[in-house]
Amino acid sequence: MDAISRLLKPRSVAVIGASGDPAKTAGRPVAYLLKHAFAGAIYPVNPKLDRIAGLACYPDLASLPAVPDVGIVLLGAERAHLAVRELAARGAAAAIVLASGYSETGEEGARRQAQLKEAAGAMRILGPNTIGLVNLTDHIVLSASGALEMNRFPVGGIGVVSQSGGILGSLLSRAAARGIGLSKLISTSNEVDLELSDFVSALADDEATRVIALYVEAIRHPDKFRAAALKAARAGKPIVAFKIGRSEAGAQAAVSHTGAMAGADRMYDALFRQTGVIRAQSFGDLLDIPAALVGGRKLRGNRVAVLTSTGGAGTLVSDSLGVSGFATPPPDPATAAALRALQTGDHAALDRNPIDVTLAGLQPQLLRGAIEVLLASPTYDALAIIVGSSGVAQPELMADAIRQCLPLSDKPVVAYVSPHAPEATALLTERGVPAFAAAESCTAALAGMLHASRWQPQEQDAAVVASVAVDDLPCGSLDEAQAKQLFARFGVPCARERIVQTADEAQRAARELGGRVVLKILSREITHKSDVGGVAVNLAAEEVGLRLSAMADAVAAKAHVRPERFLVQEMVAGGTELILGMHRDALGTAILLGMGGVTAELFQDTTMRLLPPQGGLSRADALSMAQELKTWPLLDGFRGRAKADVEALVSAIVAFSRMAAQLGDRLLEAEINPLFVLPAGQGVRAADGVAVLAG
Repeated sequence: MDAISRLLKPRSVAVIGASGDPAKTAGRPVAYLLKHAFAGAIYPVNPKLDRIAGLACYPDLASLPAVPDVGIVLLGAERAHLAVRELAARGAAAAIVLASGYSETGEEGARRQAQLKEAAGAMRILGPNTIGLVNLTDHIVLSASGALEMNRFPVGGIGVVSQSGGILGSLLSRAAARGIGLSKLISTSNEVDLELSDFVSALADDEATRVIALYVEAIRHPDKFRAAALKAARAGKPIVAFKIGRSEAGAQAAVSHTGAMAGADRMYDALFRQTGVIRAQSFGDLLDIPAALVGGRKLRGNRVAVLTSTGGAGTLVSDSLGVSGFATPPPDPATAAALRALQTGDHAALDRNPIDVTLAGLQPQLLRGAIEVLLASPTYDALAIIVGSSGVAQPELMADAIRQCLPLSDKPVVAYVSPHAPEATALLTERGVPAFAAAESCTAALAGMLHASRWQPQEQDAAVVASVAVDDLPCGSLDEAQAKQLFARFGVPCARERIVQTADEAQRAARELGGRVVLKILSREITHKSDVGGVAVNLAAEEVGLRLSAMADAVAAKAHVRPERFLVQEMVAGGTELILGMHRDALGTAILLGMGGVTAELFQDTTMRLLPPQGGLSRADALSMAQELKTWPLLDGFRGRAKADVEALVSAIVAFSRMAAQLGDRLLEAEINPLFVLPAGQGVRAADGVAVLAG
């Protein structure tokens, strides 16, 4: 067994600083281990006591009769490292350090945390500032948290890893109240050593865990997380993550539009999207979605039958589903006929959806018959059952009736309990029917199931791309011409242009380029040229000279810098304007694609992909980015419009991403805005560019 396996399922546990009073925090670990019938050896360590709860108590770690797999360290931050050092010296697999007062408190705490890590050597540490872990599968409680003061834990297939200890207790209590079974709960907290990704990887190997739920504050090692998440995906174990810190006071000041539009939370969206992680949009979703996924049923489409005996609640569910893109079509003729055969009279509404079956909550045979018909119907991919007041009156009847139908199909079945009836909700969930107290929770659960059924990891292109020479590039903010020359080196086509200084030179350049032209200032100091009047479009050659002089005066008045150089550029017309940029933060480097031009930040129609650990994006990634845009129809022949050269766009995205991958940390910012995507067969053109290089 490796160290993490021994931590999750120890054969022996030492409790350093144990108290003989189970009411005290230091007395809880031994009390919990005994209460939940830990099968291994328990070694309390306290030099002032001979026995604790009937167990021999040892004066120090050197006195233990055997090497413990795990040591729970209950000492304060000033002394915890001493116990950690002794545990490591004796050969323990891991230490759980509960004390606070480390990096979360500032510089002195960070020093203590480094001291703790040094003391551990090769031994693994969970924490510090953690409430520990609970292995519900094997009845092992390694914690001192009062949140665990319950007699029975709900055991099931959902593994939970939280970077907050308090949240772990909250999830456990909520799961117990709702009949949701959990397998392992781990609080990683300060993560001086073991972190979120380590336990995602471990739970991917854990036979008792079928779904992984994460409470995320920050991912410290993105590549490690990516590898662990993909491992879980290959093992068929969906991950649901709730990431806090979604709101931001504002984007960090950035030279490019991309920096303003990316944002830290968007980077997490990109990371989760690329690793198949289902992002919980609310704290409630962190239990609701796993509760639906743990049954292993596959949602293969978005068509949902809503079976109800109470009209209002059925409308609530169908409306919530519709807002989130689900369809609730009426029954097909054969399904409607089969439903009508179940119930005589005119009390039921069986030719529409929601399907209103009167008295279904009080007649299990009628309920079973309707469920069987709807599960067999080719019109529906899932079934949502409304449990009204009549069903809540005798919840066992309804729960058993639904459960008896589940083996007939692998289609998902969820329940919405309309009256406030937590016991009925828990009963349904315990019997294999994920039940929810809100219509929106049903929708979130089904959306999570649809995501899990459809997501497949993308294979990266295997081709090895030769590196491009970049040693001659200057440092700092490049001017537009230099930026586009950089992009062109990597294979991004750019608009034809000339650098000029005088009105006469501008006029000659316009004649050489032919047709209408664009005139711009060329400056390393002024990036957003339009903001200061530094761009003029659709000019004839004879207009360029006069416009250059007027532009120089206008820019000098607004920016207090008189431009000395200008660009005369061919006028690109007939294309769709996009923005293509890169953004880097602690999570890595992302490529951003979106609607471009001067309205880029206004419309915020963007999507992002994080670069893989090696190389740039694949063509499949690039194409899916384009297809995710709300403006994708403009590229795909919207209302008779000519289809755009999507193949050329994909090539440009891939080339741009490989540039970002090769330059790495040296490339601080880069952006093309606009990137014109011309009609099919005509390619793309970078018409403006920003690049900032580190020294």
